[in-house]
Amino acid sequence: MARPVIHDQHVQDRLLAVTAELVDREGPARVTLRDVAAAAETSTSAIYSLFGGKAQLLRAAVDDGFRSFGESQREAAKDGLLGLGQAYRVWALDHPALYRLMFGGALAAYVDCSPTPEVASESMLPLVEAVVAAQSAGSLRKDEPTLVAMAIWGQVHGLVSLELAQMNDPATDWNSIYEAALDSVARAWAASPDP
Repeated sequence: MARPVIHDQHVQDRLLAVTAELVDREGPARVTLRDVAAAAETSTSAIYSLFGGKAQLLRAAVDDGFRSFGESQREAAKDGLLGLGQAYRVWALDHPALYRLMFGGALAAYVDCSPTPEVASESMLPLVEAVVAAQSAGSLRKDEPTLVAMAIWGQVHGLVSLELAQMNDPATDWNSIYEAALDSVARAWAASPDP
C-alpha cells in the first residue's frame, strides 16, 4: 500500500508565492495549475491536496497577502499612524505582485475571488486601533474611527498604487511625495486646538 504524500508548509508557502507572481505577470486566465506546480517545483496533486483547485488556490493567495500585510501593520502599530503609513508603502514595494493581486481587481474579472472577509478586516484593524488611540490622546479629530481609517487608507493606497504602476517619470522621487502626503494626511485629520 502506497504511503500518502505529505505536503508541508514549505510547499504551501512556495505555491502561494509562485501563484501571486504568475498571476501578476500572466493574468489569472492564462495561469494553469501545471504552470504553478512547475514554477513551485512540485506537482498539481500538491495543489489539489492543499487547496482543492484553482479558485481555492487564488483565494488562498489573496488571503495570504492580507495576512502578511496585516502582520506588517501589527508590527508597525507601535509607531502610530505615521509608522503604519510608512509600513504600508514598504510592504507594498517589497510584495508588488501580492499587492496587485490583493487590490488590482484582476481576479474579480476572472473568477469570484475576493478575500475571506475576516482576513481582510483583520489586516486593517491596526489602522482603526491607531485612529482610536490618537483620538483618545486628543491628537486626532473625533470623527467616526472607521471613516477616518478608510479615508487615510484611501490616500496612502492611491499613492502606493500609482508608484507601483510607474505612473510617472522614472526619476520621480516617490519617497518624498509619499512623506509629504503622510504629513498632509496628519495635518488634515489633526484635532483642532481648544480655544
